[in-house]
Amino acid sequence: MKTAGPLLLLIEDDPQFRLLLSTTLESQDYSVLAVPTGREGLTAARHQKPALLILDLGLPDIDGQEVIRRLRKLSEVPIIVLSARNQEGDITQALDNGADDYLTKPFGTAELMSRIKALLRRTARAPGGSAQESFQVGELKIELTKRRVYVGEREVHLTPIEFRLLDVLVRNAGFVVTHRQLLEKVWGPSHVDHSHYLRIYMGQLRHKIESDPAQPRYLLTEAGVGYRLDEGEIP
Repeated sequence: MKTAGPLLLLIEDDPQFRLLLSTTLESQDYSVLAVPTGREGLTAARHQKPALLILDLGLPDIDGQEVIRRLRKLSEVPIIVLSARNQEGDITQALDNGADDYLTKPFGTAELMSRIKALLRRTARAPGGSAQESFQVGELKIELTKRRVYVGEREVHLTPIEFRLLDVLVRNAGFVVTHRQLLEKVWGPSHVDHSHYLRIYMGQLRHKIESDPAQPRYLLTEAGVGYRLDEGEIP
């Protein structure tokens, strides 16, 4: 195990892919601990305290979805799922269970590195769980503590629900938030099946924020899964 940079825990049962990915990650100056089973991964996550976890869903002992659920009882370590399962249901379930991101196999190395850096950057932006105060991308600026939203010099007036919806997306900028997660965080657990709420309020938000609501720049749809707030280019 190389000890150069942040420790990444890789849970992958395919030995060739595990070796290839470990070598690739180490070439990018990450430390890598690679294990082949879910049980070994859970033990390593508990004792090694990795900065980020990369998980295959098709494991020989414990299904990856169950590994995510158990991990979330241990910590808030960022989780990227890498899987050949590309059905919307699998993606949505993994994200609802607590994964932060999902890439389907095959995928590009550059894309994986970009996702890893984005998750580590997001973790570093809020040390100790401190609240984010503001967010800006393009002409859109959101002051979370003051509950104010601007597009350029124009202040946009949002309803309380519109602002709560935007607040959840801001705190997960760059990453997909599923329909269920948004409904639970904004309206509460009793409303997780009311997906029409999201369509209505997302439409209202886009009309207030986007220059062309039909081709949104900021509030992006992940078909069948949820929504994502574009975080733009980060230096």
